[in-house]
Amino acid sequence: MMLLPLLANPAIRADVYASRPLKRKLDARKRLRIVEGISLWLAVLMMLFVHPLYAEAREADREDAGQLYLTNRDSAWQQPALILNSDFKVQVSGLLAQTQLTREFKNTSDRWQEGVFVFPLPEKATVYGLVMTVGERRLVGRLEPKAQARETYEKAKSSGQHATMVEQQRPNLFTSRIANIPPGETIQVEIQYQQPVSYRQGEFELRLPTTLTPRYIPGETVTDTPKDWQSGWAMPTDQVSDADEISPFTVRSQDVDRQSHRATIALDIESGFPLAEVTSPSHSLHTDIDGSRVTVKPESDRVLMDKDVIVRWRPVTGREPTAAVFQQQWQGQDFLMAMVLPPETTAPILRRELQFVIDTSGSMAGESMVQARAALLRGLDTLRPGDYFNVIQFNSQAHALFAQPVPAEQHYLARARHYVHNLQADGGTEIAGALSLAMGMDQAPVDALVQQMVFITDGAVGNETALFDMIRRGLNDRRLFTVGIGSAPNMHFLREAARWGRGEYTAIHNSGEVNAALKQLFSAMDAPVLTDIEVRWPFQSPVLETVPSKPGDLFRGRPLVQTIQGLPAAGELEVSGKLPGGRRWTTRLNLGHAAPAIGLNRHWARGRIDELMDAASLNGETPDESSIIKLSMTHHVMSPFTSFVAVEEQPVRPTSETLESEQLPTLLPAGSRSGMLRYPQTATFWPLLSALGLVGLMFALAMLLLNRRAA
Repeated sequence: MMLLPLLANPAIRADVYASRPLKRKLDARKRLRIVEGISLWLAVLMMLFVHPLYAEAREADREDAGQLYLTNRDSAWQQPALILNSDFKVQVSGLLAQTQLTREFKNTSDRWQEGVFVFPLPEKATVYGLVMTVGERRLVGRLEPKAQARETYEKAKSSGQHATMVEQQRPNLFTSRIANIPPGETIQVEIQYQQPVSYRQGEFELRLPTTLTPRYIPGETVTDTPKDWQSGWAMPTDQVSDADEISPFTVRSQDVDRQSHRATIALDIESGFPLAEVTSPSHSLHTDIDGSRVTVKPESDRVLMDKDVIVRWRPVTGREPTAAVFQQQWQGQDFLMAMVLPPETTAPILRRELQFVIDTSGSMAGESMVQARAALLRGLDTLRPGDYFNVIQFNSQAHALFAQPVPAEQHYLARARHYVHNLQADGGTEIAGALSLAMGMDQAPVDALVQQMVFITDGAVGNETALFDMIRRGLNDRRLFTVGIGSAPNMHFLREAARWGRGEYTAIHNSGEVNAALKQLFSAMDAPVLTDIEVRWPFQSPVLETVPSKPGDLFRGRPLVQTIQGLPAAGELEVSGKLPGGRRWTTRLNLGHAAPAIGLNRHWARGRIDELMDAASLNGETPDESSIIKLSMTHHVMSPFTSFVAVEEQPVRPTSETLESEQLPTLLPAGSRSGMLRYPQTATFWPLLSALGLVGLMFALAMLLLNRRAA
């Protein structure tokens, strides 16, 4: 009753009518808030669904245990991946080992396949043969310039012919391609290579890599690169132009067929002297020693290809060789190899400025980080009164514990040990930043200190050449010593970094080896036992070339090994050098007592190719490709500019059948964490990807509504 008189008032009635749009606006905002709330709750609910869908994806992966499935362009199921088997037959004689590595590529699908497999070989491997076996037919490969070999292979692949090719990406990293593998059939590819046997501290060692740690690829991605030969998980960058060719997918052993990625291994060692023992830090061995000869194989008939196979043998005490000469005649040319071990001497104890640089990148996660921390702690224990030290850790960035090296006093050492105990692995492997920090750091405020750097890493990087150049230009008077970590380290980086740094290297395969390996390394670091080395071969003229052309300093337990072309086994070889304290030492070898050997020509040719590559790097020039190709073709050894290719003449794939290409993965190195897995895209993850896409749409809608509200 009171309301009617009020509304009869024109002023009040006007206010009421004016408030109606405001009310409608408030109601619209209320409805908008309700829609926003519903959208956000939907997004949260979708996130809750992601985990079950991910689990569903993993369950689908296990439907056919051990099978790796890839997707085609339509994200449809494909047949299982190729099954890979490997067989290593190794013959060791003297200081060289000849290996026949046979790989079987079995196509279990109903489609014609091309297999692409990126794999490691020893860092000083010399590949000299390729044979493809199809049924009863053996096709011997020929060596061609790299671009020509690719053209030969691509033409054969397109024509439906059986073909295979092997090319070098790094001195220790290669790629096999096998075209036109018929459905249900198997093709064998045999690679023949040789490697030098390591001899240090009275013990011989042979390493057979079977997998690799995924390499960190620095730099900005390059988008305008040709796509025809790209494979792997990485894209080329301005620092690693071939990143796509050195980044094979990395999977767990349960992601491949139960019969795949297994290897049989047999070694036949003819040492030339009685053997005391044969051991391995990587595998349990079955050995049969008969005087100077021993046959070796793992106790398991087939080993998983997830770590390096390491075999060591030691002569009977008192029978360790201190000198040896080997000779070979090849195509009318003489080749000689000499080994000389310098005498055991006691060097004066020198005060040191020691920088410990430790890799804490993601590839070191797991057992590798445990080994690295143990190695650094062992290094701290070797510091003596009067020494100075610092600790630098690096991943995506480098960080020094101290602003400059500090005295090896108890409070500084305690702080360093606490720091090392708390180091964790994560991030990228930016070795360049660590080197810059270490080499640019102010020196200790004390004169007459020997400057040394100990670099602890798995070496899993793709820009090795740039890092070697950085080491050569920036170390100055420092010496660099490298410690390899993990079950599959990049030994090429570790060896070459130490060589350019005028130091030594070692590798730790498991935590139980830390003390012994570091004891040998730090013993060698006290001082070189022989410097200013001169080697005089009889009747030597400037035309005769030796490898290496100029030997570097020798550390305790490390022999001098040199090879020469064009000299018969006659006369005396003289080796001299300066011992600690300045005294001159000389020894002579009678070349007439040289033992016969094989592969010296290949060893010499590989060494000459390496020196031509080094000379170009030192001078900042492009390598002399024509000279390297000529040397490679003459001695039938692979080089960075030549590849092996084998082709069957008759086409086998019908023109109506298409060819699918598959990149075979490598296995995650033993002891590594799952963060280093590099999977190809699999069809089983489509529910997860769909859910994530819906979540993204929900969030986008919520953001749109919030923006409208703000407006």
